[in-house]
Amino acid sequence: MQHFLSVKDADSLESLLAQALYYKKNPFADQTVGKGKRLGCLFLNPSMRTRLSTQIAAQQLGMEAIVFNVGAEGWSMEFEEGAIMNGTTVEHVKDAAPILGQYFDILAIRTFPGLQDRATDYAENILNQFVKYAGIPILSLESATRHPLQSLADILTIEEEIKSRPTNFSNRKPRVVLSWAPHIKPLPQCVANSFAEWMNHWGKADFVITHPNGMELDETFTNGAKIIHDQKVALEGADFVYVKNWSGVHQYGKMAEGDTHSWMLTQESLAITHQAKVMHCLPVRRNVELSDQILDSTASLVNQQAGNRVWAAQAVLKNLLHTHE
Repeated sequence: MQHFLSVKDADSLESLLAQALYYKKNPFADQTVGKGKRLGCLFLNPSMRTRLSTQIAAQQLGMEAIVFNVGAEGWSMEFEEGAIMNGTTVEHVKDAAPILGQYFDILAIRTFPGLQDRATDYAENILNQFVKYAGIPILSLESATRHPLQSLADILTIEEEIKSRPTNFSNRKPRVVLSWAPHIKPLPQCVANSFAEWMNHWGKADFVITHPNGMELDETFTNGAKIIHDQKVALEGADFVYVKNWSGVHQYGKMAEGDTHSWMLTQESLAITHQAKVMHCLPVRRNVELSDQILDSTASLVNQQAGNRVWAAQAVLKNLLHTHE
């Protein structure tokens, strides 16, 4: 594994999942693998679970993890090629990234889309500039279009649940539904894009995406999934429901039109499912995206998902370290 930016960087998804499950049972089994190695974590936007889980994972491998909040703790950075830096940016990535490549063995980057111009965000300029200039493995802690560590933890969570109820899935694939949810503002597509891409690559589920008209995701990520605009139809017989808001690929950065409150998942919504387990990446706006009824019930997997972020990160870091020994 040279870098970890998407599911395409995983040499074997099955072995990565197995490694994560192994670390969940044996967190300190490889605590000398990262001895003498440093992980640099650069954050261009806020984080809690991603930051803490990655730090813990690194420490359990014996690595030193150093966190740096770009902008808040250092100079504002420029990423445009040929930029005339006579404005607010002070340091160009072409000057910063090679130095960071000398300081660290792996560089983890968290960036975010501007949600103003889709072409700019989808170019992944910030992440790609670090890949180009740092000269060391780059680990995505979320980018403008994807959140691969979250998706790995998501599939890990689904696999755990399937294994805990083997008789339920002995003769069929689980039905997994990614359901759009209402929100007070338009959110990025990163989590939804990434989950769709990983689910299609995993290929072990009947995968459905449901959303209002106008909230379509880019087919680059959804190709292979069933798209259903009627949430009730999509939820029928579901075993897992992943709830997330996003803005549409064509109505980029905009709110959904009309009254979308009915898209909030409730216990009544789940009545037509196979006692579905409900997932969300967190943070979640209670009683806007998901009801208290669900979040505080045994149907909720959100805490298990968040806990699995550690083991997903540890498996990826181990692979990056092993490749670059």
